[in-house]
Amino acid sequence: MMNRPNADFLTAAKDLLGSSGWSEDADKLDEAASPWRGTNKGETPFLAMPGSTEEAAKLIKLCAEHRVALVPQGGNTGLVDGGTPHGEITVSMRRMSKVRGVDIRNNSMTIEAGATLVSAQQAADEAGRFFPLSLGSEGQASIGGLISTNAGGVAVLRYGMMRDLLLGLEVVLPSGEVWDGLSGLRKNNTGYDLKHLFAGAEGTLGLITAATLKLFPKVAKATAWVTCETAASVVDLLSLVRDHAGDTVTSFEIIPANAIEMVKTDVPDTRDPAPSDLPWRVLVEVSMAREDQARETLMAALADGIEKELVADVLIAESGQQAASFWHIRETIPLSKRAYGTALNHDVSVPVSAIPDFLTTTEAAIHKLVPEAEIVAFGHVGDGNLHYSACAPKDPSNTQLADHAHDVTRIVHEQTMKFGGSISAEHGVGRLKRDELASIRPKAATDTMRAIKLALDPQGIMNPGRVISV
Repeated sequence: MMNRPNADFLTAAKDLLGSSGWSEDADKLDEAASPWRGTNKGETPFLAMPGSTEEAAKLIKLCAEHRVALVPQGGNTGLVDGGTPHGEITVSMRRMSKVRGVDIRNNSMTIEAGATLVSAQQAADEAGRFFPLSLGSEGQASIGGLISTNAGGVAVLRYGMMRDLLLGLEVVLPSGEVWDGLSGLRKNNTGYDLKHLFAGAEGTLGLITAATLKLFPKVAKATAWVTCETAASVVDLLSLVRDHAGDTVTSFEIIPANAIEMVKTDVPDTRDPAPSDLPWRVLVEVSMAREDQARETLMAALADGIEKELVADVLIAESGQQAASFWHIRETIPLSKRAYGTALNHDVSVPVSAIPDFLTTTEAAIHKLVPEAEIVAFGHVGDGNLHYSACAPKDPSNTQLADHAHDVTRIVHEQTMKFGGSISAEHGVGRLKRDELASIRPKAATDTMRAIKLALDPQGIMNPGRVISV
C-alpha cells in the first residue's frame, strides 16, 4: 500500500528540488492530471520537476524511503492512461531538456528525457544529420515518454520503432541508484541489454533521464498521394513499390475517403488533394540520397501500379509545401475524430497480408451490432498498424455506439487476435489495456514481466498499476 506524501516528505522534496522544481498550484496540478485527449482525467497532490539527474535520483530515493508512489511524465500525450497520475505524485521531466551532445562521426546524439521530439529533430538537422522518428504530437511528446512507450510513428517501415533508434540510456532506478548506460556503441555484447528493458516499460521500472539516439544521413524525399479502389490493392501496391524502391520506402499510410471528409469538415483550411469517389488513399514516401533519384524511383513504381490496375490516380508532390499539405491531412485525422463526436479508438496491428480481410470482417461484425457506426481505419499499413475507430453519427440523439461501446471494442480485439495481431501496436498498455492483455498474453510472459517488476521495484512505487499488476 503506497503512502500519500506527508509533511516530512513534502518538506524534504521541496528543499532538494528548489523553488523552481516543484509546484502545488491547483492549475498546474490539474494540467498534469489532464491528458491531451481529455479522457481518464486524474489527480495529483504534488508536481516535482527535477532539473538534473542528481536531483531526480535524490527525489526517487526520497520516494522509496517514504513509500510514496510516483508517475513519470513527459509531454502528457499518451493515449492509454499510462502517464496520468491517479493519486500519485507527478514527476515531470520538462526541465531536463538539454541536448548533451551530437557526435556526427558516430551518427549519434545524447539528449535529456524532457526534450521534445521536434527539438531532437532540429538538433540533428543543425548538425547535418537526420533523426527519423515522426508523429503528430512531435511538438509536445518528449524523448523519455517516446522511449517509455516505444513509440512508432510514420517512418517505422524504414527506420523501426523508438527501441530500434536507441543506443543507450541513463535511468534512475526505483532505489534512487543511477544506471549510466549512455553508450554510443552499436556492438556491445556484454550480457543483458538493459536499455531494451526500460524501452516500452512505461516508467514502471525506472525513470529515464537521458538517452543516446541513432542519427542518419540526411535524405531527399519524394511523396505521392495515390487513389486505390480496394484495401487489397493498397497492400499489393506496397509490395510493388518495395520491389522498385527496396528499403528506401519510408512511409506507406492508408487513409479512407471518409476520414478526408471528416478532416475537411472539422479542421480549418484543409482540402482533398485529389477528390475521388473511390474509398482509399495512400500517402507514400520514398527517401534517397538525391531528390531526382527518389522521384524517378517513385514515379516508376506508381506507373507500374497503374499498369497493373492497382492504382486509379496519382498526385506526386511538386514541392515540400505540397508534400506537407498531404501529411497535414493524415496527421489531423485524430483531431477530426475528436471533433466528430463519440469515437471508440483502437490501436491494433495485424500481419500486412491480413489487412484487407481484417478490415472487411471487422466492419461487418460491428455493423451487425451498430449499423450506423462509421468506421475510420487509417494508419501505417507498411508495418501492419491500423488506428481503427468506430465513430458515432453526428445526430446527438443516436446513442447506439456509446450503448454498445464494450461490445464494439470486444469485436475489434477478437478480430485482431483472430488474424494473429496485437491489441497494443504503438500506443502502449498503461492502465487501459493492462488487464485485457494479461488475459490473452501467454502466462509465462505475464509471470516473467511480473518477476522483473518485483525484482527492480519491490515497493511498487514506480508508476504503479500500469502495464502489469503485481
